[in-house]
Amino acid sequence: MQKLIKIVLGVSFIFYLFILVVLLFLGYRGYVWADQTLIEYMKSSSNFVPFKTIGLYINAISSGSMNMDIPLKNLVGNLIMFLPMGIYLPYFMKKLNKVMIFSMSMTFLLFVIEGIQVITRRGSFDIDDFILNMLGAWIGFGIWRVKGVQRLVKYDTSRQDSH
Repeated sequence: MQKLIKIVLGVSFIFYLFILVVLLFLGYRGYVWADQTLIEYMKSSSNFVPFKTIGLYINAISSGSMNMDIPLKNLVGNLIMFLPMGIYLPYFMKKLNKVMIFSMSMTFLLFVIEGIQVITRRGSFDIDDFILNMLGAWIGFGIWRVKGVQRLVKYDTSRQDSH
């Protein structure tokens, strides 16, 4: 049974990664500013102010000034997009069972993704996306750390380092 669980988690992780790549890099992202240099594109499409976009969406939800689909898809979508990563990564990479190592790894991964999106012009750098993605990953990590979840997937907790 443990082997079946490992196969199911492995296949589902590959499927999740495929969906993530499609959403982050291959999906339609609107008009690409082909006439701008990369620096101009970065300046016009990036947000380095924490909670600027999140605040805008929360205000839009409370005031009803925007179609609810837009803020909800952006806030909830960015939150849940990396939630599975908080479960998969520590399951497959035992060293990532410590919150600090997991957090540093996710920070690196998310900044690489944001950078690739900017360079390929398949998205923009938004610190609020990073915040929501990281929060989602931490929620997933918190779910993973529940002993019942680890027992459910027959995770060998004896292989973890002490916390």
